[in-house]
Amino acid sequence: MAAEKVKYSDEELEEFKELIHGKLEKAKKELELLIDAFSHKDGNTTDDTSPTFKLMEDGAEVSSKEEIGQLAARQKKFIQNLENALLRIKNGTYGICRVTGKLIPKERLRAVPHATLSMEAKTSQNRPD
Repeated sequence: MAAEKVKYSDEELEEFKELIHGKLEKAKKELELLIDAFSHKDGNTTDDTSPTFKLMEDGAEVSSKEEIGQLAARQKKFIQNLENALLRIKNGTYGICRVTGKLIPKERLRAVPHATLSMEAKTSQNRPD
């Protein structure tokens, strides 16, 4: 019986690295758009409209700024997770479940390239004792 594989080959890691770099580039562009929207660089404010309309719009603006802020924070976390995945590739621990120590299946890593848990570990973690 063949020994169970304990880490991905250099070729496999290169494939994941390219996937992560692609997602990282896209995520950084999206974060930039969120930051631009948050800081209103496009100048679409209600400063030149009637005071009543402005009052209603300001309330909506605060709510949407909060949402944009939350989305930006989530995007920053996603970028950090992807960068951490690149570090794991570099130090040889990429694709290894931090709970079971087994290889995380390629399908899962292709879907969630920054995953550090196998589905087995993730589902047992979410189960109430």
